[in-house]
Amino acid sequence: MKWLAIAVASLFLLSGAVFAQKTLSVVGQERFEADFPSGGHLRMHVRSGELHIMGSDDQKISVRFWGKTESELRDVRVSLKTVGNSGDLSIQGGPSNNFEIEIRVPRVSNLFLRMPAGEAEIEGLLGDKDVELHAGDLKLEVGQPEQYAIADASVLAGDIQTGPFGVSKDGLFRSFHAHGSGKYRLHAHVGAGDITFE
Repeated sequence: MKWLAIAVASLFLLSGAVFAQKTLSVVGQERFEADFPSGGHLRMHVRSGELHIMGSDDQKISVRFWGKTESELRDVRVSLKTVGNSGDLSIQGGPSNNFEIEIRVPRVSNLFLRMPAGEAEIEGLLGDKDVELHAGDLKLEVGQPEQYAIADASVLAGDIQTGPFGVSKDGLFRSFHAHGSGKYRLHAHVGAGDITFE
């Protein structure tokens, strides 16, 4: 009978995990909002374009986007899957160019971002930052270097301007590494393009 009690308890635990998971998805709507806690871990996979991510005092994620015409936005899909204080946000579809995306997240957030190409600007966030673009320009507000335990940046071809860290490099296969006494981790990589820390 002991094994039966363990099996029932496991079933309840699994059921709780399933019910704790939420998925929201919209298509063709120019605005998306969902509650999300401060201090959470947020993974983003965003299609190419001009991306601006900003920290906010609100306990939510909000997404807005623009294109040349409304018809170009009809197939844009925004999806958010959350489990506890972790979230996976994806943005797909839309026009092949002239596409702008604005994402607001809680100011204290740990961010993981992957984007094929374009321009990405991130500001007003306190937490870990792990950002990679295949091609394009990345501008990242990093705050004080003392906040970080590890900081690194690399490009296959392009420039690295580390701002507060005081390092500037350009050319092929350039990289930057620093260690400190802080608690956050900073990682930035662009295949072909420029990285700027502010």
